[in-house]
Amino acid sequence: MEIKFILNGKKIATEIGADTILLDLLRKYKCYSVKRGCETSNCGLCTVFLDDKPVLSCSIPAARVDGRNVTTLEGLQKEAEEFGAFIADQGAEQCGFCNPGFMMNAIALLRENANPTDDEIKAYLAGNLCRCSGYEGQLRGIRAYIEYRNGVNNVR
Repeated sequence: MEIKFILNGKKIATEIGADTILLDLLRKYKCYSVKRGCETSNCGLCTVFLDDKPVLSCSIPAARVDGRNVTTLEGLQKEAEEFGAFIADQGAEQCGFCNPGFMMNAIALLRENANPTDDEIKAYLAGNLCRCSGYEGQLRGIRAYIEYRNGVNNVR
């Protein structure tokens, strides 16, 4: 079947099989930030934006993106680069495997809630699995980024 969608601002028309999942389609288009982790919708590694809302691409049939807008971390380079520096400053990117999914969800959170509490951050990011950290560095990085954006600590 043919589908048409927008991927990171670029129009795409492609043939897919009825059983193609979004994660596989995105990797075909070299969106390598979208990673295969658990394939059970439990780790957050495959998070992308579908019409600006975070979804797990391992559990979305590719046919469902027909006529829609898909954004991966590759499409958010400026926003991700700035935010990622704060995560790195806190030592929270040890192996880096979880970072793209984590960053997609953190960006979505901050778009919805510009000044979340620590509990709101933890609740929003609960579906992101990281095997290296205790999540405290990531929380500190998000908090530092929020302070920077709010002009509290404009060190950058």
